Amino acid sequence: MIGNKQLIIGLLLTVFVRAAWADQKPESPEDARKVAATYEHGRNGVKQDYQQAFQLYCQAALKGDIESSYNIGFMYFNGRGMPRDLGLAMRWFKQAAEGGDSHAQKMLLRYADVVPVDDAACKRPVLEPELKLVADPNPNRQAVANWVSQIAPRYGIDPELVMAVIRAESAFNVKAVSNKNAQGLMQLIPETAERFGVTDSWDPIQNIKGGTAYLHWLLRHFEGKVDLVLAAYNAGEGAVERYHGIPPYRETQDYVKQILSWYPKPNHPIPLKEPEEVAIKKKT
Repeated sequence: MIGNKQLIIGLLLTVFVRAAWADQKPESPEDARKVAATYEHGRNGVKQDYQQAFQLYCQAALKGDIESSYNIGFMYFNGRGMPRDLGLAMRWFKQAAEGGDSHAQKMLLRYADVVPVDDAACKRPVLEPELKLVADPNPNRQAVANWVSQIAPRYGIDPELVMAVIRAESAFNVKAVSNKNAQGLMQLIPETAERFGVTDSWDPIQNIKGGTAYLHWLLRHFEGKVDLVLAAYNAGEGAVERYHGIPPYRETQDYVKQILSWYPKPNHPIPLKEPEEVAIKKKT
């Protein structure tokens, strides 16, 4: 009788744990990877599910999680839940290696004759070409948020970070202009606009794309350190490099502090290699 009771309790706990994991919608790449590992190995009462693991690893890898990139490569290399494919494995090992993973670097050296191939099963969603991005000359905050929600993921950036920058830069005023001729929602100076392919800074969609492209570059350049990225957005990456940190400018220090009060995340996943339309030009 006691044995049956314990069995019933155990089954109920298993069902509860499975339901809890199934209901989770991991937000961060690290959380997605942890849940993926649970499905891959069948832990915490969760039934082993390689496809679910793959999708979660994919979600994390596309947001810059290096360990998830390696894990996808491992799954392809070993035929773990999918047909063994060295070309696909090398594609993910290459991404992990570029992020500094030593195991992936060794795999690339060992299989240097294998050409990495594009993985159609795990690709960044393509932004619908202006289908939903209809410019509004006087948008409200919700309209700006809708644009950001579509543009930011294309560059591998948390939309909340972009929104916080827009809030600090222009308070969502598309006509904002500074005494240094910084223009629009993300306050692009002409030099930065040209650098990232913006032809009309007063077009709010172009402005958001240009500012987001710059944030993408800065996140890669400063290895995801949000405070340095924000300081560079305000004062320029050259100033951050000269002072080896946040410059001793009151404006910049207040700017960084203000945005971090809205976006209290010290680190951001390093975005993947830039989309083709992002111009990567180091400021001289």
